[in-house]
Amino acid sequence: MKRRHKRIAFIIVALAGLAIAAGLVLSAFQNNLVFFFSPSQVAAKEAPINKTFRVGGLVQNGTLQRDNDGLTVRFTVTDTAKSIPVVYKGILPDLFKEGKGCVAQGRIGADGVFYADQVLAKHDENYMPPEAVRRSTVLSTKKKPRRQWFTNVL
Repeated sequence: MKRRHKRIAFIIVALAGLAIAAGLVLSAFQNNLVFFFSPSQVAAKEAPINKTFRVGGLVQNGTLQRDNDGLTVRFTVTDTAKSIPVVYKGILPDLFKEGKGCVAQGRIGADGVFYADQVLAKHDENYMPPEAVRRSTVLSTKKKPRRQWFTNVL
């Protein structure tokens, strides 16, 4: 085989390997792609059926109910225009409360209920963990020693 043929074969093999790698990356991306929809879009049937997607909004006040098993939670997510009932089985995040924002990932059932596999609580940009708040209040309430620099001057 001539040197030119070896170079062409190497380029073809490299391009084939690059194409296979790109195909695998796109396939993995397609399988893990999750879209976000508002409750209004879900009510308008714009959300995919039998596919995982995310729905987000505010947890409607007075709708949070816990079943007897201690893990199953039922609540309603709203965008102030439309509401969608959500069922989640698992431990909720600490920041999850009525009237606060949340994002739930799962599938819509035939009964119109959103069955969540994962629930995320949203918070604003001013959020501080409770430990940090306690520590900052303790530090701010401690008296700092007053410096008397002028005593050394006299």
